[in-house]
Amino acid sequence: MISSLFFSSFTKLVLVFLGTLILTWWLINSKTFKLLDYPNSRSLHTTVVTRTGGLGMLLGILLAWVLLSAELPISVWVGISILAVVSFADDVLSLSIWWRILSHILVAAWFAVVLIADTQGWLVAVMLTVSIVWMINLYNFMDGSDGLAGGMALIGFFNYGLAAWLGGNETFAMLNFCIVAAAAAFLVFNFYPARIFMGDVGSVSLGYIAAVFGILGWINGLWLLWLPLLVFSPFVADASMTLVKRCLRREKIWQAHCEHYYQRLVQSGFGHQNTALFSYFLMLASGASAVWVIRQDIIIQLGVVIAWYSFYLAMMLAFDLHWRRYNRKS
Repeated sequence: MISSLFFSSFTKLVLVFLGTLILTWWLINSKTFKLLDYPNSRSLHTTVVTRTGGLGMLLGILLAWVLLSAELPISVWVGISILAVVSFADDVLSLSIWWRILSHILVAAWFAVVLIADTQGWLVAVMLTVSIVWMINLYNFMDGSDGLAGGMALIGFFNYGLAAWLGGNETFAMLNFCIVAAAAAFLVFNFYPARIFMGDVGSVSLGYIAAVFGILGWINGLWLLWLPLLVFSPFVADASMTLVKRCLRREKIWQAHCEHYYQRLVQSGFGHQNTALFSYFLMLASGASAVWVIRQDIIIQLGVVIAWYSFYLAMMLAFDLHWRRYNRKS
């Protein structure tokens, strides 16, 4: 029985991988359906690259969920659809930041109010709404180097799936593993040198799914709310510290820039490939510790979270010193 279940699940994941692989290949080579990302002063790439990879990945994920008859809240389905449409329109037309933020707030608030307010109270619902909006945006901010955001999806959602599987919820685990399969197919073309980017359709949607799946795992008793913060900690730490620094300098935080630590790592000579591999190492280590510590005492759980973020803080402060020296020499 177990072997047949495993074979059936594995077959579905292979189909997701192949379907996303074919879709992504078609998007790269399509002559009629093509959106291009042109290099600018804030870019880390120097050549024109197609930026519709997120569309192929998202279609692969949603099709897999439909075939699995995924029992997700309607707010999740509609939220992903709204974000995908608005993000695609932004990729094509470059919408105002306020239209994008409004869509983020609406889908986040709908999810939190419907699923959280009655059971956990309005204060928790508001806090989680803000968290979802921030996760949507930080994932988008961190999608700027070859293989980075795709690798975070593969490793992050794998850890969600593993934690759900170990917690006895195979259905929720499979929903996460479908994202892993789609991300793996996307990375075939996105790892350095990237032939396609995911664009806002991919990064915004993945950020939303990362947030709401983290909350759904908490609602279903699979983990505490700190687990998403640890599983996706390399992204959370980089984007949050960069935001704080820009706020302290009274800069317009909604404007595009190239001040994230991963961007400066690439610019300092580390390169796209090494930056991605180093980030994968951090993602694997933090994710593995998150899955391991779920079964430990709450004090140990909090200690691991504090230890990781203390490590990130020390690492970022050390890199700030390196960056100042690097700029003085150049």
